[in-house]
Amino acid sequence: MFNRMMGKTRYVVCRLMLHLSGSEVAPILGVLNRAGREAIDAEGDLDILGEGLVEICESLLQYDECWLSAANEGDVFWSEGEAGDFVNELFTDSAQRYLSEPDFNSARDSNEPLSIPVTHNVVVMLTVAYEGEVPQLETDLSNIAALKDALKALINLHYKHNLQAIQVHFSPAQLGDELTSDQLLQHYPELIPL
Repeated sequence: MFNRMMGKTRYVVCRLMLHLSGSEVAPILGVLNRAGREAIDAEGDLDILGEGLVEICESLLQYDECWLSAANEGDVFWSEGEAGDFVNELFTDSAQRYLSEPDFNSARDSNEPLSIPVTHNVVVMLTVAYEGEVPQLETDLSNIAALKDALKALINLHYKHNLQAIQVHFSPAQLGDELTSDQLLQHYPELIPL
């Protein structure tokens, strides 16, 4: 209430990273790729991006027995411009991580064998900006209960129309690519075991 009296809007930018591991994590890549294609088609429409975010969060919640490690970071801003700059900074950082940029334009080679290696590691990076205060996202998410609450809070932010920006990155970005344990340590050093 105090912030509102001063006429200032509180903007929060946060990124959540979740590492899933196991032989059954590959289907989540289908959900992520479909949401990615829909996001590109939506050309930045926050409602459609938000629906994709909800679908991704719900899928992650269903795969909670595969969660291995996580990390989160964020900051509070009183200026929309500064918040936007931080969103761009996190976007660039997420996009530069190992195999986190899907190539939706490449056609599959018809000579490629149909049996493709199935990755046992998937890292999902969710970056959002929102107005207001969401304690479930502005805390240490290095335990499973807190992470579940954070994913549910992201879903609620969409339905309350409080999201200002949504970005999703994931690695490996394509079926058939593998993310090894060494690559995890090298490209996602901040992940904390759950």
